[in-house]
Amino acid sequence: MPRPLPLKGLTRDALKGLTREGAPRLRSTAAVFTSMTALAATSLITGPALAEPLAAPCTLKRTPAHHSEGVDTWNTAYPRPTRPLNAVLVFLSFPDSAPTTTPAELTADYFPATSRFFERASYGKFTLRPYPQPQWIRMPHPSTSYAIRRDWNSARRGAYLRDALRAADGQVDFSRYDIVYFVADPDAPGVDSDATKVVNLDTPMWADGKQIRRVVTVFEKHPPDRLVLAHETGHVFDLPDLYHRPTDGKGDWDTYVGDWDLMGSQFGLSPDLFGWHKWKLGWLEPHQVACVQGTGTTRLTLEPLSQSPADTAATAPAVSAGSGADGALAGGRFGSDGLPLDQGGQSSGPGGRGAGSAGRPVGRDGDVLSPDARTVRPGARIIGPGAQAVGSGGRVVGSAPQVIGPGMPAVGLGAQPFGAGRGTKMAVIRTGPDSALAFEARGSSGNDSATCTQGVLVYKVRSETESGGGPVEVVDAHPHSEGCWDDSVYPPLADAPVGVGESFKVPGENVRVEVEDHTVSGAWTVKITTGRPTD
Repeated sequence: MPRPLPLKGLTRDALKGLTREGAPRLRSTAAVFTSMTALAATSLITGPALAEPLAAPCTLKRTPAHHSEGVDTWNTAYPRPTRPLNAVLVFLSFPDSAPTTTPAELTADYFPATSRFFERASYGKFTLRPYPQPQWIRMPHPSTSYAIRRDWNSARRGAYLRDALRAADGQVDFSRYDIVYFVADPDAPGVDSDATKVVNLDTPMWADGKQIRRVVTVFEKHPPDRLVLAHETGHVFDLPDLYHRPTDGKGDWDTYVGDWDLMGSQFGLSPDLFGWHKWKLGWLEPHQVACVQGTGTTRLTLEPLSQSPADTAATAPAVSAGSGADGALAGGRFGSDGLPLDQGGQSSGPGGRGAGSAGRPVGRDGDVLSPDARTVRPGARIIGPGAQAVGSGGRVVGSAPQVIGPGMPAVGLGAQPFGAGRGTKMAVIRTGPDSALAFEARGSSGNDSATCTQGVLVYKVRSETESGGGPVEVVDAHPHSEGCWDDSVYPPLADAPVGVGESFKVPGENVRVEVEDHTVSGAWTVKITTGRPTD
């Protein structure tokens, strides 16, 4: 469920202006991703602390908590977004109101923006393919009869879902889709925009021989809140709500994570998903998560979380509607009738059909093949393009950017140099059976293009904490100041990251993080010290 509009006088129009296309690049640092930037993803200095190449020792187990942040296994009750998923948008009208908007206009409220968000967040590994129905489908009862509201009576909500499924089943083949969006007429008198949410069904509904376990019920006004559908779709992928809901409904909702993850606020200045969530969803390769263990000092070079191997921010998912499909988004293009165009430039049209060149729904899988990299042991050295170096084991390493350690062969021979979006994205320290600290670099690019502050963000993760109860909490490296007070959803955390030249001890943990450098490639050199007094 999305959180309400933030306080501090922030208007919806102002927030809508913070989309990637029109967002200012605040405190931006040039990002020159060239092969001349031959920094290794991870290196170590003296001390017994190790940054393991595989993240397994820092993996928290999935618990019975709703939307648990455990990452050891995937909850198969949810679709995992590591392949293209098809989503149907069913537009519902009511007998007590004549719609003043069209399905095409409402489709444009959400797409291609939602697909683009996930394309960027996943580094091109996931494509959300929307299939909007071209016409309104009439519900059998007035909108006011369903008593729609945020904390919805389960019986009324169940009646709404059953009526919607029955009304749409004759026109929609639900067996073709992975995700179902029921989009209500936003101007109907009984519709409450605050009731937009994902409904998880204990007893699945059936349609066209397929179980439907969850449905996104959309009641947003036109135009809707920014990125609200992306937030709800995150729940479809087992991501929790990260906001804090005040008991009286009047306090701050964003005290846990502020602007720093879409699941905290759809209004955030830095809404890209946490590295932890990208790890959970399968978008980070094992070598991109460094597990820091033991005591001592570990030096890491972190790529910005939003940095991708390809410029996915400039390209929307290319999707066509195949024979028998009900309409689709195609590269974000819309025809003169306002409906999405298929790959051949044909409108999905009143009949809801568009013939793609392959005769079926197609699109970029966007799979990114990462090099088989490993993390090195204490005493490692970093070498650059064209350089040669001899390790303590007497081995000469070649011209490809590599990292070597005592007695170790070259690692990642022929791998793409750091700076191409395939480097280390996150460091993790296990702090308990169900808890961990995570460290990631956040910069002004991709989904974070409107960020308030750049630097290394620190946050706590608890896998046993329920959705909405604070399973993730950002640690504020500047607790006595705030940032972007006129734009941020929660200014006290807007300047939370550790900046260049700063050293910060994590409260309650014997862990200190220092940010030593921010290179022209966008890389952040970070030193993490654990297990001994650092004050």
